[in-house]
Formats: sequence, C-alpha cells, structure tokens
Amino acid sequence: MSRLLLFFFFASVTTFTFAQKKLASPTSSMIHQDAIKPEVLKFESNEYDFGKIPQGKPVTHIFTFTNTGTVPLALDNVHASCGCTTPEWNKDTIPPGGSAQIKVGYNAAAEGSFVKPVSITYNGNQSSQLIIKGEVWKTPVTSAPENNFVNKFKKNK
Repeated sequence: MSRLLLFFFFASVTTFTFAQKKLASPTSSMIHQDAIKPEVLKFESNEYDFGKIPQGKPVTHIFTFTNTGTVPLALDNVHASCGCTTPEWNKDTIPPGGSAQIKVGYNAAAEGSFVKPVSITYNGNQSSQLIIKGEVWKTPVTSAPENNFVNKFKKNK
C-alpha cells in the first residue's frame, strides 16, 4: 500500500514539474510578450466630457500626450468615427520623452447625447483611442420673448 502511495506521489510530482516547464517554455513566453506591448502613447486623459453644449455651436478639446517609449513615435493616422468629429494633429515624429497634442472638434448639429471615439494608429501597428462625449441641447427657433418689465423701466426714465 505504501509503495502504491509512493508511486502516485512521484507520478504527481513528475507531471506537475513537466507541466510547469511546458508552460514556461521560450515559445510561450515570446508569444505572451509579443501580444502585450507596452503603451508608449501616454495621455493626460483619454476622455473628455463637453457637458451640455448648444446646438449649432462647434466645440474643440486638445488632448496632450507624451512618448514614454525609447524610440521616436510617429502618429500614422487619427481617425474619427463620423464626419461630425474632426481630429487635427502634427505629422512630425515625437522623440522619447517628448509631448504633442491632438485637437478634436465636434460639430454640435444634432440634438441629444453623444459619445464619439477617435482612433489613433502609431508606429505602424499600435493603436489607442480617445473618447469625446456630451449632450447637445436644442436652441430655440425664435428669439426670446419681449420682456415687458424692461419696456416699463425704459418708459420711467
């Protein structure tokens, strides 16, 4: 009986050791490292809320970022999800430790809440995303009604 228990103990230890070596093989660790690249595009904030804005009034926000990597960084493309959002950026490379900005404009033509992603492609195959959001309130079609109190005040002068 003790020999049988001893056999199962050594079989378990051998299996466990083999499994650990297989998981830590060079191939599996290289795949894992390639899948998770460090983020070198560091934004002060990836999201901006405009809050409530009047319909028909375009708004902009400037996102500032830093190249935290060890090689120069190039923004290949900055693309908005629709025509109502317009990104502007400098095409120059950003040295390690350097900073730059992306200006994102929103044309507040449509009434209601909005959440718009802005996709950034950099250094050939890396990507990041910015978000702008807010709520557009409908502006009155006509001017404000006449204020009778102001007219009375003017007459009393």
